[in-house]
Amino acid sequence: MSDILIVDDERDIRELISEILIDEGYSTRIAGTSDEAMRQVTSQPPGLLILDIWLKDSDMDGIDILKKVKTDFPQVPVVIISGHGNIEIAVAAIKQGAYDFIEKPFNIDQLMVVIRRAMETSRLRRENTALKQQGSDGAQMLGQSAAFRNFVSALNKVTKSNSRVMLRGGSGVGKETAARYIHANSDRANRPFVVVNCATIEPDRMEDVLFGRENGTNAGLGLLEQANGGVIYFDEIADMPFMTQSKILRFLVDQKFQRVGGSENVKVDLRVLSSTSRDLLAEIQAGRFREELYHRLNVVPVTVPSLAERRDDIPMLVDHFVDHFHKTQGFVARTFQDDALALLQTMAWPGNVRQLKNVVERILILTEGSRNITAEDIPADRQANADDASGAVSAAWAAMPLRDAREEFEREYLLTQINRFGGNISKTAHFVGMERSALHRKLKSLGIVSGHKNAGDDQDD
Repeated sequence: MSDILIVDDERDIRELISEILIDEGYSTRIAGTSDEAMRQVTSQPPGLLILDIWLKDSDMDGIDILKKVKTDFPQVPVVIISGHGNIEIAVAAIKQGAYDFIEKPFNIDQLMVVIRRAMETSRLRRENTALKQQGSDGAQMLGQSAAFRNFVSALNKVTKSNSRVMLRGGSGVGKETAARYIHANSDRANRPFVVVNCATIEPDRMEDVLFGRENGTNAGLGLLEQANGGVIYFDEIADMPFMTQSKILRFLVDQKFQRVGGSENVKVDLRVLSSTSRDLLAEIQAGRFREELYHRLNVVPVTVPSLAERRDDIPMLVDHFVDHFHKTQGFVARTFQDDALALLQTMAWPGNVRQLKNVVERILILTEGSRNITAEDIPADRQANADDASGAVSAAWAAMPLRDAREEFEREYLLTQINRFGGNISKTAHFVGMERSALHRKLKSLGIVSGHKNAGDDQDD
């Protein structure tokens, strides 16, 4: 939300600030009296309130409005401005909950620095509120495949400890969901869970965001302090700026830090979780990641399985996503028929669970009515994903004798089904219509019993 409400009894001042902010990409509203200000705040709380202390022809002054806003809309940061400012007014405003105080005539660069920091604070507050409202849903783990059960078993071993855990896996596998699962099942479950999106925070803003900044009488809290008592999760830690890595390393060693612009040590009680989709050892060799930080964070490494390793979970995940979109977007709750699920299970999913969720949403949008979903409803580009490989094999079959082509088909078909069911021989045999012992013999005759790591494993437990 980039909406900023500017309250000042001087028309020229409020319009000047508005024009500056619009040029910077923000949307603005203006008010000249306390009544108008409160009316706008109540109808639609802004992302930030810029508030003059002295308001002519108003029943309330700036301090009165500040008190009211912080009581009724505590998530809205307030920046106080005044041409009659002094240290007593500044201290009074800060004590009443103002984010910062700027004295007129103000420096535009100084104003923009304060506004950017205040808007970042507003964004973080909204995210934290959303996470609290989300409850444990964001930590829900779904699956029944052997790979998934082994993964959850590894997570359960670390939930009650205070150890640092590094979650590894490709994009979209569910690393943040795993981190939330650890938090939700830990002794810190009712404490904050704060995410640091290392890939999206501007490098020159990273230290302010993490450590906070002191500015006169005001101290802007960073994410480390906001997570105090709970968990801080460094998402895609490899994207953290190299210089910031050294300061995080020092924090992990000393368990304290200094805010930007401050001199006093701040101590917090945190559990640290992190994730990466990159090879951090290669990043270390390339000089982009600090080796000591890697060892500090990688106390307990846990690999999150890709969707290709847990294809048996696709039907359950699809049902979950259909229910999710039914509840959140009002889509008709429909069933994916067996042929559609079978096709989804044979496809490549480089984007993993996140990609599957997007495809399910796309299918629900593009298919009309309340009928069930069939294989024909799978988007053409997704079908091509599965068809391309078989088309290439078919071209090779054209040069083979019938016996060799039949054997090649059986090999490709059975490998596809084994992958689909996560290496579970019993489920594969049931689907293809063979006795398990007969399937074992067939696999052996095709030379793939020992060639597929799961083909001979009995994973029915």
